[in-house]
Amino acid sequence: MRQVRKLEDLNLVDNFLVNSLTSHQVYGEPAARCILECILGRKLGKIRVVPQRIVQGEDTDKHGIRMDVYLDEEDGELFDLEPDNNDGKREVAALPRRARFYHAKLDAGSLQTGEKYNVLRNVVVIFVTTYDPFGLDRMVYTVKNGCMEVPELPYEDGARTIFLYTKGTKGNPPKDLQELLHYMEYSSKENARTENLQRLHEMVTAVKRDGKVGLVYMKSFEIEERIREEGIAEGKSVGHAEGLVEGKAAGREEGLTEGIIQGKINAILDLLGEVGEIPPTLKERISAQKDEEILRAWLKLAAKAESVTEFTSQI
Repeated sequence: MRQVRKLEDLNLVDNFLVNSLTSHQVYGEPAARCILECILGRKLGKIRVVPQRIVQGEDTDKHGIRMDVYLDEEDGELFDLEPDNNDGKREVAALPRRARFYHAKLDAGSLQTGEKYNVLRNVVVIFVTTYDPFGLDRMVYTVKNGCMEVPELPYEDGARTIFLYTKGTKGNPPKDLQELLHYMEYSSKENARTENLQRLHEMVTAVKRDGKVGLVYMKSFEIEERIREEGIAEGKSVGHAEGLVEGKAAGREEGLTEGIIQGKINAILDLLGEVGEIPPTLKERISAQKDEEILRAWLKLAAKAESVTEFTSQI
């Protein structure tokens, strides 16, 4: 088994910590407000925080999304905050298309039948990255749709994507934003150098010391490790079964994916079985899901849930 990082060593660019912080019953709303107001440079109205909101695909074989931190400003904008420290070449290259897909899924779920398009709410998707997504050493890249032939043409569709590079130096970013992004990447007391960040660090520290959060972290890591090992074993088996030299690598990769998906499904059902009886319709829904992102989010919900009813209400 790989050595697990201690919860106390996690930073706010780690999904588990930012989810645990913003979902915390006591610290969730003020922590999310502190981060978002600094990024936007304005005060927010009343907000509702929905950690790890899941937007499913149109069918079980269609891709869904798992948003790390979803915020709804009453009579205002919708925000999706996505810390990202995955700097793989393919993932970085696909980041603009990922943002496009997130906007599409958010829009599709926010307009009710019969409503006019002019009531479609503004959506801001924010990526906080520890790598430079576009290689220009800027801390802030703000992307909006516009007219290529007439760049000055007013075109407001309510969609905006902000890419924040934690180490960027160009573009004269605000000092408070520089401090926040540095703290998010290295979330230690010595890096909480402003009054707001000191308050945020107190909340981060309290969440890290929360016994329930610690138990969920260890349980989640152990389950993920078991799934990984089972997936590798099943992937190797499928790869060998291909029988052809050219097909072995593809077979192993396909088998690994299938093994991980089935492992997540089994782990979710096992965890729910510990807290209650699983209705057949729920079991069928979980077993039919093939989207790794959604299954990963369901797995974390199942690890935290104290009853099957609580899990069902959250998905």
